[in-house]
Amino acid sequence: MPYTLAPRARTLAPVKPAPALLVQQLTAKARATAHARSSTCPCGAATLADHPDGIVVRHADTVAKAHPEDTDTTGLTTRLTIATHHPGILLPPLVPTPADLHGRLVTFWPYGIPVDPDTPDAAPWEAAATLLARLHRTPAPPGPPTMRGPAKAALAIARLRAVGPHPAATPVLRAWGTLPAWAQGEAPMPHTGTLCHGDLHLGQLVRHPAPEGPWLLIDVDDLGVGVPAWDLARPAAWYACGLLPPGEWARFLAAYRAEGGPAVPVEGDPWPALDVPARALTVQTAARAVAKAVAAGRPLDEVEQSVVDACDRMATVPPQLAQERTK
Repeated sequence: MPYTLAPRARTLAPVKPAPALLVQQLTAKARATAHARSSTCPCGAATLADHPDGIVVRHADTVAKAHPEDTDTTGLTTRLTIATHHPGILLPPLVPTPADLHGRLVTFWPYGIPVDPDTPDAAPWEAAATLLARLHRTPAPPGPPTMRGPAKAALAIARLRAVGPHPAATPVLRAWGTLPAWAQGEAPMPHTGTLCHGDLHLGQLVRHPAPEGPWLLIDVDDLGVGVPAWDLARPAAWYACGLLPPGEWARFLAAYRAEGGPAVPVEGDPWPALDVPARALTVQTAARAVAKAVAAGRPLDEVEQSVVDACDRMATVPPQLAQERTK
């Protein structure tokens, strides 16, 4: 493992919620869609997520998501089509095209049971790895969008620079500067034929049909073609940090390889393929943390400081650059 992060700490502070009116209107859309699906709707609403990457509300067994304001209609529609055509890997939408809600694109989905954060020992690492491998082996459709992982990392850096000087920004930007141009979103990715999720973490899995259906991947906002190792970057980084126990990492990696995943070699050291994406995700997390702290006028908390410290250490160790591999 090329670097080590600080020990586990508490989660990042929640972001500022979106305007209540938008949530109310989105909830009304979810309710109308749920009632159209069933005349015996049990009713019951909840806000599942409320952050800049999307507002998600639920009414009974129907979920509605308002996507970011700058979401491209064509790209999102293509991503919805991909999810519709691969229901054994991705949760298919209820409607294959987005709707408009005051300039925000809205999509509708069936409700699935998410991973329980209070039972980490039951985390479905093998299921996540298997789904990723199957997605990576799925032929991309004609004219697919590009996987948005590097672009999102670059956006986090831009937001960090926009908030003004801060002592913690220096190690983050220094670590960012060690990454190759493709990982910074400034050059084409070295692989552009593999269908990738783009933002894989355990919050992107649900059981559907609820409550005992198979695990499926959700959230298609970053779906597209690119470097498949990006999808393994978070668990790889957690393992390198000591946050994911070696046994769980071994299970995840073994399941991915057993399913024929192309992101890493079939055997041997996977890190040359994983190092750059794992570093990029660490830098992205740190950049977001510092920007949020500056905007709130508060000092970094323990977990925020730990990822900044990780960037400081990473900048002293050159990343491993994977050789080009044919799949």
